[in-house]
Amino acid sequence: MPRPIVAIVGRPNVGKSTLFNRIIGFKKSVVHDRPGVTRDRLFENAEILDREILLIDTGGLEPQPDTDLLSAMRAQSLLAVEQADVIVFMVDGRAGWTPADDDVGKLLRRSNKPVVMCVNKIDGARHEDLAADFYAVGIHPLVTVSAEHGRGSYELLEAIHDFLPPLVEGEELVREVNVTVEEAEGDQSRGPIRIAVVGRPNIGKSTLVNALLGEERHLVHDSPGTTMDPVDSALTVDGQDYVLVDTAGVRRKARIDDIVERWVTVRSIRSVERCHVTVLLIDATEGPTDQDAKLIRLIEERGRALIVLINKWDLTKDDEEIDSDSLESEMERKLPHASWAPHLFISAETHKGIGRILPMVLKVYEQFDKRISTSKLNRFLEEVTANHTPPQKNHHPVRLYYMHQSRVRPPTFDLFTNAVDGIQVAYKRYLVRRLREEYSFQGTPIRLHIKQRRKIGESREG
Repeated sequence: MPRPIVAIVGRPNVGKSTLFNRIIGFKKSVVHDRPGVTRDRLFENAEILDREILLIDTGGLEPQPDTDLLSAMRAQSLLAVEQADVIVFMVDGRAGWTPADDDVGKLLRRSNKPVVMCVNKIDGARHEDLAADFYAVGIHPLVTVSAEHGRGSYELLEAIHDFLPPLVEGEELVREVNVTVEEAEGDQSRGPIRIAVVGRPNIGKSTLVNALLGEERHLVHDSPGTTMDPVDSALTVDGQDYVLVDTAGVRRKARIDDIVERWVTVRSIRSVERCHVTVLLIDATEGPTDQDAKLIRLIEERGRALIVLINKWDLTKDDEEIDSDSLESEMERKLPHASWAPHLFISAETHKGIGRILPMVLKVYEQFDKRISTSKLNRFLEEVTANHTPPQKNHHPVRLYYMHQSRVRPPTFDLFTNAVDGIQVAYKRYLVRRLREEYSFQGTPIRLHIKQRRKIGESREG
């Protein structure tokens, strides 16, 4: 259903991303004193009192950009202004009203959109006098805030709320809903499938996302590091909703000597945690690397589903030493811990193999969200233990009593025994391998928790 759109605009480095993070309730947009860190438009659902909105964070709106990158950022900001129902015009209270602010203000007046003037960096009552010059500009309402500390946030939300368009048919007021974890995880209708696109820098992530979207929505450049923030893009195919998250390239820690790039890398990793399916791009001309192996371990540790895409496949057609068999052998050798993840050979640039990605995402998501009944699991347990009993502990038998699935996304199983430390790593691997053989679980990690069975009459706390 359509939601009102609120865009935060202003010149660079006035605190737009800090305010964006404050309103949505978590740190999605990278924040740093350096101007120009935010480049693409960032979208996120948020709540403004009793209304749900779509909030847009923009790059700095430079009235006279002097580089191609600044021009592209300006174009993104102007598009956000065009899309918005309400505009939050953010200025720096400590810097005062600047010529650049004046140019932005004139542009916003021409838009004929409702505008809320947000004077930032007013950290306390002693700083209120700094806002005096802004009242003379004539943009009302005017709200003073400290985006970093949260001061004035409620007053700002009230001002935005007053300008929101009336409720449309199908839109509902925000209300509290109590849902158990199991109900939420078992209900696929609660939201789109979130897909994180990850990989090393300059591997083709933004090119892939643009190819899937069918439009040049993300900035693509040969220079590594063009994408700074994780950028969400909505997509609907055959009635299924997706959110594609284009992330910054993740390099080895030893090669990251810039504080912003370190933070960007952390944000890319957090994007993995917020998604259901992770798509990892590997360069076909180079083959899998140690960094790819580390990324797969990270994805598995975070419990996310995984598809491996061997990109730039079109560039290998003239190389006699590279073919699908040799690359698959190299992946088996360098990425043995990813044997459960399916892989596809693609070219994001030429769109070769792109049509197979979303069907594979759906297939993997079904495994990621699959639940096995307790009765089936216990029949499975009887069979696998009959074929291979667990080793004894201190000459005493280790007994496996029963198993049940405690959650999905990823599939997680609890196995109850009389001796937790009697289940060795090798036997645990055997059980996980047999689970995959029996129930597939292609593309999803499996978590198996070994638990001590309580004795009769023993309390849970005991």
